[in-house]
Amino acid sequence: MTYCVGLKLNAGLVMLSDTRTNAGLDNISCYRKMFFFENPGERVIVVMTAGSLSVTQTTLARLQEAIADDMADETTSVLLAPTLLRAATIIGDTLSRTRREIAEQCRDLRQQASASMIVAGQRKGGEQRLFLIYPEGNFIEATEDTPFLQIGEHKYGKPILDRVVTPATSLADAQKAVLLSMDSTLRSNLSVGMPLDLAVIERDACRISQHRRIREGDPDFMQMSAAWSAALRDSFGKVTI
Repeated sequence: MTYCVGLKLNAGLVMLSDTRTNAGLDNISCYRKMFFFENPGERVIVVMTAGSLSVTQTTLARLQEAIADDMADETTSVLLAPTLLRAATIIGDTLSRTRREIAEQCRDLRQQASASMIVAGQRKGGEQRLFLIYPEGNFIEATEDTPFLQIGEHKYGKPILDRVVTPATSLADAQKAVLLSMDSTLRSNLSVGMPLDLAVIERDACRISQHRRIREGDPDFMQMSAAWSAALRDSFGKVTI
């Protein structure tokens, strides 16, 4: 399984994903789940994936192939799409088609073939946008009321986001929020694991402003986790019933 979260804020976009993939208790691997499509200064798109690796990897390969195609146009390439909405539609259509094809191939084996994606980005002159794309290819978009979207094992990390994240949250505080959200998930679910990929896109930059890989034993992450645990224990002790 996996956990990915994206935040759409007034100041920009913040994305975080883990890298663990499970095919049973004794078969644990690491695969990157955050991918960039970028023409710096003109547009940037980040895709995070959860679900069947065969579905997500084939979908991403087809998106890359469409970009490289000499006949690519605004209906087939996410780097030529006139809007982020159109780019999300291209990604959703590709995901849906790929899922159906692989599901048909696996039908006799009775295996699941499903995946979802978070798509975030901005093009020059356009608004920053954040979408959650379902296996069927349809999607929803982050709003003022719901400025974050999650896929995978999201339930453990959702409470802190509900409590602290608003559109006015700073990029620094947003990074802290998603990392604490991930920390809660790591502690509660073994199917989510290090290393982590963190990306930030400042508003109107139209490029990746920051990309960081956080590995097991990272001192900053460990210090943050320990401080959060201590703060929770201290606050718990002060609560009366």
